[in-house]
Formats: sequence, structure tokens, C-alpha cells
Amino acid sequence: MATSTVEDYLKHILLAEQESPGERVGTGQIASRLALSPGTVTAMLKALADGGLLDYEPYGGVRLTKSGRQLATHVLRRHRLLELFLVEVLGLDWSEVHAEAEQLEHAVSDRLIARMDEMLGFPTVDPHGDPIPTPTGVIPPTRHASLLTCPLDRPLQVKRVQDQSADFLQLVQRRGLRPGQAVRVLGRDEAADTVELEVGEGERERLSLGFRAASKILVEP
Repeated sequence: MATSTVEDYLKHILLAEQESPGERVGTGQIASRLALSPGTVTAMLKALADGGLLDYEPYGGVRLTKSGRQLATHVLRRHRLLELFLVEVLGLDWSEVHAEAEQLEHAVSDRLIARMDEMLGFPTVDPHGDPIPTPTGVIPPTRHASLLTCPLDRPLQVKRVQDQSADFLQLVQRRGLRPGQAVRVLGRDEAADTVELEVGEGERERLSLGFRAASKILVEP
């Protein structure tokens, strides 16, 4: 039986692999994600490798094995379904469900998750637009541009918000940039580090975002 610590490590390694497909995940990346010392992380990575969950290379980083990926996607599926359930059924704000799901993902049974999935209508994305792995561990591929890289002056729709911190999600909420919202990028000013937007349909609101924030909001036509 995997412990919550093992599940946390594997989930964060999976997320890091998704950000840089084909590359190994460095010890420093994992330590930063989990707020742990590199020494502590290195010892755990060796243990996970001994258990067949990771392919570990000293100074070269890690990669999930088939069994490690299976467990990681299982945890990620629970996390994202829990987030959606907390928003859609219990009415929690989308900026606070990430922390709640971090705790609950280790405790809920597969039977309860299956019932939640059915109750929610077998959703494919969580409240932030992140894809929910299927029961067999398949993560639907997503290829979206960000507000920093998308075409200018085209009608777009927000699809995904890639920062789960409460402060960032509250900023997105205030700016009206939740998934599903219509948006148009009018221009980018590298000197000022700003992206100029129109948000909404009909009477559109104009606003500015910094490059860092804009890079975390993904859109599609």
C-alpha cells in the first residue's frame, strides 16, 4: 500500500514530466515542489527506485516507470475529481479546493471516486481546466497556447489556468478570466512586460496582465 508521501512524490514528478516532456526530472525541481531539502528528496528517490516506481540516475534526475506512472495518474485523477466535486457539489471557491484535495486524495476510496465521477457526469477537466485522467490512467493530451503566445486580435476562449495557488486564482477570478470566458489579446509590450486584453462578449472590458500571469492562462480559438 502506497503511503501519502509516496503518492505526493509520484504525482509531482508526473506533473513535472508533463511540463517538460521527454526530460528527466531533477532532484532540485522535486525539492522545490515539495518544499523539502535536496538530501531528503534524494533519499526518497532512491527508495522509490528500489521499489520499481522510478528510473533513477545519480545527478541525472528521475523518470517514472510504468508502475510509477500508473500510481501517479491514479492519484492525479482522485485529486482533480475531488476539486471538481468540492466546487460543483459542495460550493467551495475554486481558489481553496486545491489544498483540500491535497489532503483528501490520500483518504478517499476508489469506490467513492467512481461515484463522484458518475455524479459529475464523467467530466474531462477540473475547475481549473486541467485534464482529468481516465480510470485506466490515460491523460487526455492538451495543446493550448497561452495569452503570451496566442495570435493577436483573434476571438479566443480561456481553457486552463496552470497556477493553483489561491492568490493567483483569486486574481484570475477578479479579472474574469476563468475557463470558458471569451477573450481577445490586443497587444503585447515587452518593455512594459504587459499583455493588453479584451474580456467578455458584447460589452468587453479592457485590462492588462503581466507576462508571468499571462503565460499561465491557456486559451484556444
